[in-house]
Amino acid sequence: MRAVRDVPRSRAVLIGALAVLALAAVLVLAAAPRAATAAPAHDPGPTPFASGALVVETSDHAPPALAWAGPRGALRPLAELSARRLRTADLVAAAKWGTGQPIDDPERERQVLTAVARQAGEVGGDPVATVAVFRDQIEANKLVQRALYRRWRAAPDQAPTERPDLARVRAEINRINGGLVRAVAASEPARTAWLCPVALLPEAARAHRDQALDGPHGVAFVRALRSVCALPPIASAGTLAP
Repeated sequence: MRAVRDVPRSRAVLIGALAVLALAAVLVLAAAPRAATAAPAHDPGPTPFASGALVVETSDHAPPALAWAGPRGALRPLAELSARRLRTADLVAAAKWGTGQPIDDPERERQVLTAVARQAGEVGGDPVATVAVFRDQIEANKLVQRALYRRWRAAPDQAPTERPDLARVRAEINRINGGLVRAVAASEPARTAWLCPVALLPEAARAHRDQALDGPHGVAFVRALRSVCALPPIASAGTLAP
């Protein structure tokens, strides 16, 4: 018996940490040119609350993870749906603006987390991992809402003039949630692989670009993906090898 260091795993974790930092830098820098040249600050891309209509493009289910080979392909639906879900934050903020409803809604959050844990079990996923991912999704959504509130308070002329129906917005979020639960379950081998952060980086950058996320959305997107990669524990330096 002898003590050994798990060098390959240590290197993998280092690569993963660097990839996470790179992801944050890529998404923020990618958003900078759009933020500098954007039209009204409250309208990043297609107006999400024009005429009170929902325009978030999504589907009732995640894109099939097997459509792309390898870890990157398995993580692509998860990144895409996370970005689409983040886009609904504009709608939620516009629906609550001026109504006195707080951004934080603990009861709604409990309902969402309970529902996704149940759905994860139904599709063969890990309820604990799914809840962890959705906690990040919820916090990311609130980051965008707070950023929009600050923007609208500073420039009232940029605030939404029409209010979306919050019940309809939440119904859309629930549909995205269902696809995201399935995406989390389908991507478990990729999410628990040592190089998951490296595989996630280009898929996150693709989703960031496709959804035209601006600065605040880009920062929140990093938060939304924080628990996607669930790396296994590292063997300590004192672990005994046969």
